[in-house]
Amino acid sequence: MMDYAMTMALSSDQSAQVRLSHVWRDFCNRLAEAGEILDRPAAPGSAIDQAEGLRYLSRLTRTALNMLVDSSDPDFPRIFLLTDETIKIGADNPDNLYQQIVVRGDREYRIRGKRGTVPYLSIGSKANRYAIDGTMASTGEIEFANVTLEGDGSFEIIVSKEKKPGNWLPIGDDTTLLIVRQTFNDKKAETPAEMHIERISKGRDVSALLTPEAIEAQLSGAAAWLRGTANTFADWSEWFKTEPNRIYEGKDQSVYQRAGGDPRIWYGHIYFDLQPGEALVITATPPECRMWNFQIDNWWMESMDHVNRKVWVNGSQAKYEEDGSVVLVCSDTDPSYGNWIDLSGHRQGTGLWRWIGASSHPVPDCKVVTL
Repeated sequence: MMDYAMTMALSSDQSAQVRLSHVWRDFCNRLAEAGEILDRPAAPGSAIDQAEGLRYLSRLTRTALNMLVDSSDPDFPRIFLLTDETIKIGADNPDNLYQQIVVRGDREYRIRGKRGTVPYLSIGSKANRYAIDGTMASTGEIEFANVTLEGDGSFEIIVSKEKKPGNWLPIGDDTTLLIVRQTFNDKKAETPAEMHIERISKGRDVSALLTPEAIEAQLSGAAAWLRGTANTFADWSEWFKTEPNRIYEGKDQSVYQRAGGDPRIWYGHIYFDLQPGEALVITATPPECRMWNFQIDNWWMESMDHVNRKVWVNGSQAKYEEDGSVVLVCSDTDPSYGNWIDLSGHRQGTGLWRWIGASSHPVPDCKVVTL
């Protein structure tokens, strides 16, 4: 516990008279700067795309404040959802729960929980530099196929720089974040893992009282993260746009790993550009793999409304051809063959094919047809 002198010092600081409206105005001004992505020459100017862009910035603001203000204390870590059914970032997977935890590389943590029945479960430790250079480098990975479980499905994982016996997730000096990926075949039928985290190394014994300097730094960090994130994925859309209507091969997989991708996943991004009445047809023969899926995204790289529209398909849902291949038809209306993916009113946008834990990574074939 804090000693009496420290407590009195904090109380004295808290009683100081200040006015902080200028901090709020500065935060709002920095948020406004992120609107630059709406004015990019390559960004679509259609009403739906610009409206979604405005909504996207509001969503990024919500999750930035959650991560970097309310859930930002690495001495008292909190598991939170980075994305959900409405907050969407960087071609978020409709089959996933994305959970995050703010940590520090000079701390040690213990994660306890129950495995559940979710088919794919991984935790990665990351150095989150989205506010700086748009990267989120991996500093350690653990996948639950390699985690020792108790008879009742419970587990314990130690998170630290120094190797520990049992289940261990490495972190580095620059680690700032843990990402938990839970990937489902059917979220309604499968049980998510339950997790709890605690710090087990030295650190503060009680949470710090909020100071003007702390909240100013948190708001500044949230604004920088929002702008960096928005520009990172706008850059990606511009890359993909250079090779429309095909799986983009202008970058190798390391680019996606440096942005926080799972090293066990192959990412095949696409930019579609269609005229009215046209559809994008994608065909592939799945290799031996843990899972696969495809989703359609808007220009801002948000997954479309996967709660109310059929905008994705995975390997357990798909209808297969007699030869084992799959045909996906991305169009405005259901063509009554293959697997329909609803374009949701978009003529341009992005999409993503994932092979998860695959023995090989065939590039799906894409072509534009008139329906």
